[in-house]
Amino acid sequence: MGRKLDVLRKEKRGPGRKARKQKGAEVELAKFLPPGKCLCFRILFYIFCTCMHFPHAITPVRGLSEDDSEEEEERVSSRSKGQEEEEDADLQLNMEIDEQFVLPSGEETERENILPSNPPDLHLIHQRIKDNVEVLQDFRVKREAGRARQEYLALLRQDLAAYYSYSDFLLKKLMELFPLPELVNFLESNEVPRPMTLRTNTLKTRRRDLAQALINRGVNLDPLGKWSKTGLVVYDSSVPIGATPEYLAGHYMLQGASSLLPVMALAPQENERILDMCCAPGGKTSYIAQLMKNTGVIVANDSSAERLRSVVGNLHRLGVTNAVLSHCDGRQFPMVLGGFDRVLLDAPCSGTGVISKDPAVKTNKDERDVLRCAHLQKELILSAIDSVNAASETGGYVVYCTCSIMVEENEWVVDYALKKRNVRLVPTGLDFGKEGFTRFKERRFHPSLKSTRRFYPHTHNMDGFFIAKLKKFSNAIPKMQKDEESTVETASPASAPEVAAEPQLKRKKLEKLKVIAGQKKQRQPPSKGVSVQRHKRPFPQHPGARPPARKQHRVHPNRQ
Repeated sequence: MGRKLDVLRKEKRGPGRKARKQKGAEVELAKFLPPGKCLCFRILFYIFCTCMHFPHAITPVRGLSEDDSEEEEERVSSRSKGQEEEEDADLQLNMEIDEQFVLPSGEETERENILPSNPPDLHLIHQRIKDNVEVLQDFRVKREAGRARQEYLALLRQDLAAYYSYSDFLLKKLMELFPLPELVNFLESNEVPRPMTLRTNTLKTRRRDLAQALINRGVNLDPLGKWSKTGLVVYDSSVPIGATPEYLAGHYMLQGASSLLPVMALAPQENERILDMCCAPGGKTSYIAQLMKNTGVIVANDSSAERLRSVVGNLHRLGVTNAVLSHCDGRQFPMVLGGFDRVLLDAPCSGTGVISKDPAVKTNKDERDVLRCAHLQKELILSAIDSVNAASETGGYVVYCTCSIMVEENEWVVDYALKKRNVRLVPTGLDFGKEGFTRFKERRFHPSLKSTRRFYPHTHNMDGFFIAKLKKFSNAIPKMQKDEESTVETASPASAPEVAAEPQLKRKKLEKLKVIAGQKKQRQPPSKGVSVQRHKRPFPQHPGARPPARKQHRVHPNRQ
């Protein structure tokens, strides 16, 4: 074989007869190939043109040698590099211009609000939200000259309300609760439903057997996580999950992942007396019975008779035999029954943690609703603590939980219970979740509230939830707060939100009434006799006159 040409170096490896012939062929072939390309590409281009019969592409080019072609290649490459550098500079200038976020004028915002015929441009609003958040994160550097931070925040709140359809009240609360980037993530997560989860009923089957049976029916599922031994998450299914034979036989319960956490924090033991104060629809009650292996006694209470029907159906289907149902107001439950080892209180709340399930919460909640729920929760948590026996050998615990993320319904309520009863906070036993607030705006809570746990949809991919675990160390009620608690317990539910919403106004009215009563007492005469003499009729003072005799009423003989 002849000596080959090194394509990369464009030099021959050595002299040879075949090499000289090949050089002559290359020189002749270069006359027919276009300049500016490497030799291999030019040869392939020539072969392609001859095969495709393109005669105009293989016309000979006279007067071009290999050196000339290399020079032309260098010129073309230098021109292309210069053009690329100019284009990159233009792009950088355009990006710098685009990065400078400018607040829209008042007229522009008014036009967007006034014209109902033109719907808002959601893409423009979404981009404006991103730019506004970037400016607020580095406000000193990226802000517009002469603009205040409040203007940016007002525009951001307006855009978020228009893009995500929230009320102004709820957005203010959420902006106080989350940093701005986390706020956007929270709002985005509420637009996506949470994954469907189910809990295996170990009273009737095992999770492995249940998973295999559902997979055979065309259900795509996985274990929920390392923190749960009974949970399964369902991605998709070819059959309705709530109507399979396994569901009807009570092998599993459709239950959110966050609803498993309060029962895990409660940690019920066998042969205990446990109270579920707000039990409907029965998912947590059946989970407690499952962990207790149908031993002991569970009192499942709820104030709604209609919701208790679903509890009865679920407990029968799941095979729970150690539960007793009661229909009673939870605020008065200590007067009915007490002495429990553990109490679970899933208090009614505003539902700000389950917006993905109930989007109506975005607009139908206001300050009065939140304060009404907070007042009810304070009454319920005190009655739950009173229902627990502090002398219990294995228990004496109360788990308080809500599906709300508002501080007024969570840390505020627990801090109130710490002041009114002999309880203390203990760790929940959950390895994940964010710590509760010890300070929020102007309020300062007990430092032990760090042991409470918060769960958010954008961080844990489950419904928003709050969990606190309390340990009761004395059955006695503090003496200083006994009178105040009697007034709280006797308060009617209709007047409760007004007392909670306007305590200062009530106090002022009471003070005014006291002042008016004191003034009236001062106006009254000092002695009783003087006042009687003032109101007596004047008698004649001439001598010999007698006072008029009193009329004697005749009594009828038939009347007594």
